[in-house]
Amino acid sequence: MTNATRPKNFIRFASPISATSSIHPASLIHTTSFIHESSIIDERVQVGEGSKIWHFCHILPDSTIGAHCIIAQNCAIGPSVHIGEGCKIQNNVSIYKGVRLEDGVFVGPSAVFTNVINPRAFIERKDEFRPTLLRRGCSIGANATILCGVEIGAYAMVGAGSVVLRDVAPFALVAGNPARLIGYVDKAGVRLAFDTHGRAKSSYDDSEYILENGIVRVLEPTQAESKMPEFLSVRESALLESKMPESTLTNPTLPESTPKGAK
Repeated sequence: MTNATRPKNFIRFASPISATSSIHPASLIHTTSFIHESSIIDERVQVGEGSKIWHFCHILPDSTIGAHCIIAQNCAIGPSVHIGEGCKIQNNVSIYKGVRLEDGVFVGPSAVFTNVINPRAFIERKDEFRPTLLRRGCSIGANATILCGVEIGAYAMVGAGSVVLRDVAPFALVAGNPARLIGYVDKAGVRLAFDTHGRAKSSYDDSEYILENGIVRVLEPTQAESKMPEFLSVRESALLESKMPESTLTNPTLPESTPKGAK
């Protein structure tokens, strides 16, 4: 990669930064990031703005650490692993090829990931890795084990010591061995208490959540008041909106395509 194609504010290291640690010259490290001298950064690794990699970590080839991440002591990441922005990975965690973290994921200390479902020491199965995906904002508790091939939904929470064998729905709270659904949490990780209509309000920011068919989603501020059936025509929708309180109107005038004389 030439200076012309190198991302802005990223630098290469031409030699080890100390006698006990090294950053490969083919890696790109943002100038505002921090890497402890005891850690090793292999070739073609990228570390984003403001990220911190602490003691005795090893980032293997072709891995990407997003901006503003914290990689705590004694972690191994890679090869070819993507860590999104704003992730926190606590002590003693190994994240192997096939595991991907979206933005804002928390991984507790000594959590375990795998990438082969039936490993044998005498059989090489590098072409049989099963992908594991951790969606935005989810949390994995300390000492939890995540078997390969599953998806942890957005903002879900896996309890400490759990063994996850199957997909976890967004906002779900699971615990145990095997992990089972025991409730739901909001974006802040606070447990939700749904009423008989499947509605709950977050104690963190007053946002409203709805539970339908085992799936939780966040209601946008206008959804509860102005949600309209999809089968309404543009004209019918505009007429319906015109009868709503002024605070809920998104477009109080009729569309230009409305025939003359329509009221």
